[in-house]
Amino acid sequence: MNEYKKRIADNIIKKKLQGIGAVLIEGPKLCGKTTTAEQAAASVLYMANSDEREQNLQLAKLKPSLLLQGETPRLIDEWQIAPEIWDAVRFEVDHRKEFGQFILTGSAVPADRSKIFHSGTGRIAWVKMRTMSLYESGDSSGGISLKQLFDGKEDLFDMNQKDDIEEIAYLSCRGGWPTALNVDKSIALDRAYDYYDAVVNIDISRVDGVNRESERAKRLMRSYARFQGSQTSYEAMKEDIRANDSENLTTNTIVSYVNALKKIFVIEDMPAWNPNIRSKSAIRTTDTRYFVDPSIAVSALGLGPYDLIRDLNTFGFIFEAMCIRDLRVYADALEGTVYHYRDKSGLECDSVIHLRDGRYGLIEIKLGGDDNIEHGAKTLKKLKDTIDTDRMKEPSFMMVLVGKGKYAYRRDDGVYVVPITCLKD
Repeated sequence: MNEYKKRIADNIIKKKLQGIGAVLIEGPKLCGKTTTAEQAAASVLYMANSDEREQNLQLAKLKPSLLLQGETPRLIDEWQIAPEIWDAVRFEVDHRKEFGQFILTGSAVPADRSKIFHSGTGRIAWVKMRTMSLYESGDSSGGISLKQLFDGKEDLFDMNQKDDIEEIAYLSCRGGWPTALNVDKSIALDRAYDYYDAVVNIDISRVDGVNRESERAKRLMRSYARFQGSQTSYEAMKEDIRANDSENLTTNTIVSYVNALKKIFVIEDMPAWNPNIRSKSAIRTTDTRYFVDPSIAVSALGLGPYDLIRDLNTFGFIFEAMCIRDLRVYADALEGTVYHYRDKSGLECDSVIHLRDGRYGLIEIKLGGDDNIEHGAKTLKKLKDTIDTDRMKEPSFMMVLVGKGKYAYRRDDGVYVVPITCLKD
């Protein structure tokens, strides 16, 4: 049996359970939700267990409180199979008047929300789980801590042990799927393709009972992969897909497919950052397109590590997606959110981590190369000068996050250059 690899979500879940009755862990299939939840649970109910599924569904309808009996915290795995459980959990939390009673996990939004009458506010807390960051999978040294950067520590330095562009290409294609670790590389690369096949053939229709064409789902995901990291409209995606689709393809159809993918946590777009700025330039508010893991885009495009190395432009977008995944995982640990900035003048910043207390860090993502690093640093400094620091704080740090680089260090102008394989929360 493989030893459990600690997840950043472990501490988040533990903390939540100390101050609320129940925690809901949501995220894509195969990201490790159940295994992580089991570490904190004292008893478990597996709703998807085929031996007990029908019995559990009947009890959920007749007397759901029976399913909630057991040592606490009690894990209800894949709770959305029986939406009635939600209100039962809320009721039990209200009447037990104790924290840390239940953990729910879900790999999809319930198809039938008509059976849910209470929002769960004040009783149930949400935790988003994603695929593993490089630090969690053991592929980052963790020598550079985002927390330390936010806390103002300046003398940070680390030597990159994975200064190999081929390794970065492999990690981008492998993704952060826990079952892809500790296996042969060729097998590891199959995990993302297996996940992609299940999404387009089964999950995209099963999530809400709407029959969707697998070939159209493939074309949509391929288009999404091509536009990943951009603010491309659904209308533009429709035109991109239309060349290989029927003439009756509509924007509403695109929206339907995208919403289905969001309900099973395949797509996680990035919201726009809206700071106080000195200029009158309008800030773009369109979300930036991303899959929850870079390997999904790789699978949708039918690529592998050597394809990326031969096409550095595509590699750059896939690498950016991997960095965004990691930054989101790390930001969760710091009670922060990851945003994207772009204004009408064309000034753009790949990532802004904004913490709950108002602190924020500016990050540009570059695959590597001195010229690209210099361009990223110039962009960061220009954005810093644009921000109205009379109305909000100065950035806690500015960073160029890179794929290839021998060291993590602080430049004379204050900008950090950090390989992604040196970073942690």
